[in-house]
Amino acid sequence: MARLNGFTKKQIIEVYRKMALSRRLDEKMLILLKQGKSFFHIGASGHEAAQLAAAIMMKPGQDWSFPYYRDGAFCIGLGMTGREQLLSFLAKADDPNSGGRQMPQHYGHKALRIVSQSSPTGTQFLQAVGCAMACKMEKSKEVVYVSSGEGTTSQGDFHEALNWASNAKAPVIFHIQDNEYAISTHRSEQTASSIYDITSGYNNLSRYEVDGSDFFETSLAFKQAVERARRNKGPSVIVSHVVRLLPHSSSDDQRKYRDEKALTADQKKDPLVILESTCVSEKFIMPDEFEKIRSQIEKEVDADSGWAEDQDYPDPNTAMDHIYGDRDNIQESVINPISDKIVIVDSINHALHEEMEFNEKMVIYGQDIADPKGGVFTATKGLSKRFGADRVFNSPLAESSIVGTAVGMAVAGYKPVVEIQFGDYIWTAMMQIRNEVATMRYRSNNSWTCPMVIRVPVGGYIHGGLCHSQSIDGYFIHLPGIYIAYPSCASDAKGLLKMACRMNDPVIFMEHKGLYRQGYASTEEPDDEYLLPFGKGRQLAEGDELTLITWGAMVQKSLEAIQILELPNDIIEVLDLRTLNPIDMDLIESSIIKTGKVLVVHEDNMTNGPGAEISAMIADKFFELLDGPVRRVAAKDSPVPFNWQIEEKILPQTQDVSDAIKELLEY
Repeated sequence: MARLNGFTKKQIIEVYRKMALSRRLDEKMLILLKQGKSFFHIGASGHEAAQLAAAIMMKPGQDWSFPYYRDGAFCIGLGMTGREQLLSFLAKADDPNSGGRQMPQHYGHKALRIVSQSSPTGTQFLQAVGCAMACKMEKSKEVVYVSSGEGTTSQGDFHEALNWASNAKAPVIFHIQDNEYAISTHRSEQTASSIYDITSGYNNLSRYEVDGSDFFETSLAFKQAVERARRNKGPSVIVSHVVRLLPHSSSDDQRKYRDEKALTADQKKDPLVILESTCVSEKFIMPDEFEKIRSQIEKEVDADSGWAEDQDYPDPNTAMDHIYGDRDNIQESVINPISDKIVIVDSINHALHEEMEFNEKMVIYGQDIADPKGGVFTATKGLSKRFGADRVFNSPLAESSIVGTAVGMAVAGYKPVVEIQFGDYIWTAMMQIRNEVATMRYRSNNSWTCPMVIRVPVGGYIHGGLCHSQSIDGYFIHLPGIYIAYPSCASDAKGLLKMACRMNDPVIFMEHKGLYRQGYASTEEPDDEYLLPFGKGRQLAEGDELTLITWGAMVQKSLEAIQILELPNDIIEVLDLRTLNPIDMDLIESSIIKTGKVLVVHEDNMTNGPGAEISAMIADKFFELLDGPVRRVAAKDSPVPFNWQIEEKILPQTQDVSDAIKELLEY
C-alpha cells in the first residue's frame, strides 16, 4: 500500500476532509453572523493541520481533552460533527457543548471526553494536569491533551501546570499553537524568549517545536509525545508555529494592527494549501480529488446549516436548571455518641478518616497536609500514614494549582478534598473557583460535574494580623453553583464535612481556626453514620421577642451576650445557620413569626457582608412580620490588625452584641 510519510491515501484524505470541514464551518458561521443569526465567532482557520495532527493520535472517548476556543478542527478530528458545531454556534438546545449557555467555540462533549471549556485563558492547564494525575492513579494508559495560544503562556497557571506535571510525570501533552498574536499583542511584546525556550528547565518534560502548518512534521511530534505519555515517561510541550488567517474573533479587525504584506504572507502558509501541494507534488493525490472533497464539504455544510437553523432554541424556563444537581433528601439523624467530648479540629480529622474509608476515590491534598506535619492546624494528622502518599499528599505552595488540579480530578471521577491553608490566601484560586468550579455543571448543561470540597480555615480573634484573620463568607455566599458550610461546634463540623464529601456539587467548607480547640465548641462525637444535610439550621435557644441569627465563632459570643443581659430564658431565640448556601429560610421564618424582630451577628465586614444579604431577604419575604428594623452586628470595614487592643476594636465583641440586643428589645 502506497504511503506518504507513513500515512495511507485514505488516511490523508480523511485528514484533509476534516481540515476542509473546519475551514468551511468558519466561513459559513461568518456568513450566518452577518445575517444576524448569531453574535460571536472565533475560528480555527490556519490552525487546522496542527490540530488534526494532534487529534489523530488520540483515542476519542478514552483519552481526555481540555481544548481552547480555537480548537474547532481538533474537536472535529475527535469526532465532533459539523452539525454539532453549528448547533453550538446558533445556541440551540441540543448544542452538546453547553445547550446554548456558552458562547460559540467553547467546546465540551461528554461522549468524546472533551471537558467543558470556559472563557478564561489558562485555567484549563491545571485542570488537565489534575485529570492526568487521576489517570496515573488509575494506572490507565489514557493521555490528556490541553491547548492554548502563545499568549496564554504568560499566565501563571501555565507555569504552575508545567511544574506539577513535570514533578508528577503526568501523562499530559501541552499544545501551544503559536500564531504570534494574543488578540493584537505580538509575541515579542509579552514573551521574554521563545515559548520553546521558556519551557526548558523542567525535569521529565519533553519539548518539541514544529511548523504547525506542516501536518506531517507536526503529526510526528504528537506521535512521539503520545507514545511517551502512554509509557508513563512524563509530559510533553509541543509548540506549533501556525498562522491566524482570520482576525482574533468576529469582534476584532486585525487590519488595525497588521499590514497587508504580513497578511498576504500568512496566506502562503495556509495549511490546507500546503497539504494539497505536498500530496500533488508527490503525485499521491491529484488536484481534482481535493476539489471534489471541497465541493462535497460545501454542500454538506450548507445542508447542515439549514438543518441547524431549524432546530429548537432552549426553553427559557430551563434558564435556572443545573446550577446545582439534585440534592439527596437526607434528614438530620440523631447523634449516636462514640466519645464524650471532641474538639472541632479532631472531629474534622475523624470525618476525613471515615470518608477516606468510605470512598476509595477520595483524595486529600494541600500545603503541608501530609505527615508528619498533618497540616498547620493538624486537621489532617495521620491521614497520609494511614492511606498512603497516593491518596494524601502535599501540594505545591500555589492555591490556583490546588483548586485547578482538583477540577481535573473531579471530572475524571475522583473526589478531591483540598485544603487552602488560610482563607486569606484563597484569592489566587478565585479564577478557578468562580469561573470553573462553580459553573462546571451549569455551563455544560449538566454533562460535566465538579464534586469537590475546598476546606478553608478562616476568621480572626487569634492575633493573626491582616493576612491570617480574614473572613471570606461575604465573598462567596452570592456565588451560585457552590455550597458553603460554616460549623460552630464539633458535631456539626463532623456531620457537615461528611455530607460535603458525599455531595455531587462543589462545597467550600469554612473552619474557624479560633474554634478548632475551644472547649465551648466541643461536643459528643457522632458515629460514622452521622450526616448533617445542608440548609438545616439549628435552634440553640427558644424565645418570643427577638430572633438572633448567627454562625461560626459568633455563636458563642451571642450566647455570652445574652448571659450578660441576664434576660429570662424565653426572650431571645438563637439560630445557628450552619450553612450559608443554602440558608435555612424556613427556620428563620418560623422564628420571625414568633418574635417580629431580628438581629444578624457575623464576623465579616458590615458593608456588603453576609448580614446585608440576609437582612435584605428577610425584608423582602417577611416585612409584614417585622416589628422593627433588622439590625446587624459585624466587623468594622477595615483589615484586621495584629495588635490585640485594636484587633478587638475592629472585630465584633460580646458587648457589641448585647448592646444591639438591648436596643432592639427597647424599639
